Amino acid sequence: MVLTAVLVLSSLFLVLAPFFKWDNYLSFAGEKQETITDKEALLTTLNEIEFEYKMGKLSEGDFKNLKKQYETEVSKILKSEDRSVKAKVNSSVMADVEKEIEAALKAKRGKKEAGK
Repeated sequence: MVLTAVLVLSSLFLVLAPFFKWDNYLSFAGEKQETITDKEALLTTLNEIEFEYKMGKLSEGDFKNLKKQYETEVSKILKSEDRSVKAKVNSSVMADVEKEIEAALKAKRGKKEAGK
């Protein structure tokens, strides 16, 4: 009985799943994970290049060339991450937070001056 219910529910899910927009959620998570994986791979490669240079397996010219290429790729990824973080931050919320901080600082300064 339970097995039949599981089979029916899984069949319904497989039939109805294409009608929902699952791709948007899955692709966003996949892109984020892919970016993290790419960044980690590039940073690991940079470490390996430096290690091989120190061991004498790479010439100085090759080392500088490879290092520059990989650093460029890492900087592109970091800039895209920075842009996505900045896009998520609501500027009005940040302005409100800054006002609250300034008000708290003024109140604290006022208490210090009153205590003198």
